[in-house]
Amino acid sequence: MAGREQGADTDAVSRIIEEWHRERPDLDPSPIEVLGRLHRSFLLYQAQTSKPLVAAGLSMAGFDVLAALRRAGEPYRLTAGELAATSLVSSAGVTLRLDRLEGDGLIVRERDAGDRRVVHCRLTPAGLKLIDTLFAEHLDNERRMLAGLRPKERVQLATLLQKLERSLADSADANGTG
Repeated sequence: MAGREQGADTDAVSRIIEEWHRERPDLDPSPIEVLGRLHRSFLLYQAQTSKPLVAAGLSMAGFDVLAALRRAGEPYRLTAGELAATSLVSSAGVTLRLDRLEGDGLIVRERDAGDRRVVHCRLTPAGLKLIDTLFAEHLDNERRMLAGLRPKERVQLATLLQKLERSLADSADANGTG
């Protein structure tokens, strides 16, 4: 924005909408009001949630794997294929994550007693302790991030975001990109 100073309270999305109205009054930039704000919100969310993970030597991807194993319940184990299905990441992507987590002593890989072709990934005691600590911090952090919304607004927003997610998935399916 040449010649325009941005204050701390500047609403970038509103400014972008105004600029598009000025420059291309023949187009309706209203989708930016939702998707632009969603994108900016995600970037802020990502920056705030990654800080405690980075401090613990973990990536968001590693956190996701540890969280999936923890959610599985005792004995806190899943196969790489099950992990790929829960995280929507390819098996190759999961393998890279698992290699790192195993190297850090947070998981172990174990062959299935009944079928030696099946390999389970299991949380180690250190991995269990780390994910329990980090997940509690993660929830506290998310509560702080949502503090500006009343409980009823949070429910409304969650409902609308669920609807938006379905709309985006339907759009991807219609475009052949899903």
